[in-house]
Amino acid sequence: MSAVNPIAPTSVGYGRDMVGGTRIWQPGFPVRLAGVLAGLRRGSGDPTYRIEGRGTGARHWRGMRTPAGPASLALRVRGTAIEANAWGPGADWALAGVPRLLGAEDDPDGFAPRDPVLREAIRRRGVPRLGATGLVLEALVPAIVEQRVTGQEAFAGYRRLVRRFGERAPGPGADVGLWVPPAAETLRAIPSWDWLRLPVDPARSKAVVLAARVAPRLEQTLGLPGEEVERRLTSIPGIGEWTAAEVRQRAHGDPDAVSFGDYHVAKDIGWALTGRPWDDDRLRDYLAAYRGHRQRVVMLLYAVAGHRPRRGPRLAPRTHLPG
Repeated sequence: MSAVNPIAPTSVGYGRDMVGGTRIWQPGFPVRLAGVLAGLRRGSGDPTYRIEGRGTGARHWRGMRTPAGPASLALRVRGTAIEANAWGPGADWALAGVPRLLGAEDDPDGFAPRDPVLREAIRRRGVPRLGATGLVLEALVPAIVEQRVTGQEAFAGYRRLVRRFGERAPGPGADVGLWVPPAAETLRAIPSWDWLRLPVDPARSKAVVLAARVAPRLEQTLGLPGEEVERRLTSIPGIGEWTAAEVRQRAHGDPDAVSFGDYHVAKDIGWALTGRPWDDDRLRDYLAAYRGHRQRVVMLLYAVAGHRPRRGPRLAPRTHLPG
């Protein structure tokens, strides 16, 4: 069990809606902020994520659109505890979700791999936990924008979307350049020509708009079994297995959701285990013995082996879209 103190509101002089709160959370397990939050950062220029400082003392900022409204959330390590500060209408919601965000609701019990590579990885790095944001649309929109394009194009598209249609984060979050993603009603109203200027092509922009139209129903998938979450997400045209897995990992903290169909994942895991890239079928076969923890295996192997060497030319971003 972990010890949690009450959330303590603290006025910081940013106006009635910008009053901040502080929470000190003592986790019952090791937490590496950079590791557990890494998947929430959409490229180094993501305006919804900022890092102040370096190393274990760095402060990690997130701009969030919570059910209670926008919030700035700042996290840093204080000895064996996590200090969380939040501002804005959604501050209380953000602070209440800190343990979930950092993996407290992920249960790795039963994960006891016999593979010597994985056992050695656990000895070196421990068993990874998945955090959950509890914000489905927040995870879904950038995942759709990242479909079938280079990382450079995907990150640029999402960055422009947030800066054009999002809003400055409340409180001191704005001082560090933090933004909050656009609301569902804003996404639904973006005209086609503005999507092209981002640039996000019609197939992806249509999927974002369709998802924004059913945003309340998407948030209702929280707490459902992974297969049911995937079924509901993929019922929306333009959302497939890869996109659903990306959302399940981040919003739901699902340790079994693997991004099959990714350009790199199967290749990287094959290289880590055998020195040769795999395809998705080979990866599925290998992970079958770890059902319930398949993404945990992927995370663990990435933690100790990283990415395979990139020897070929990079894919070039497309140039036929405006913007």
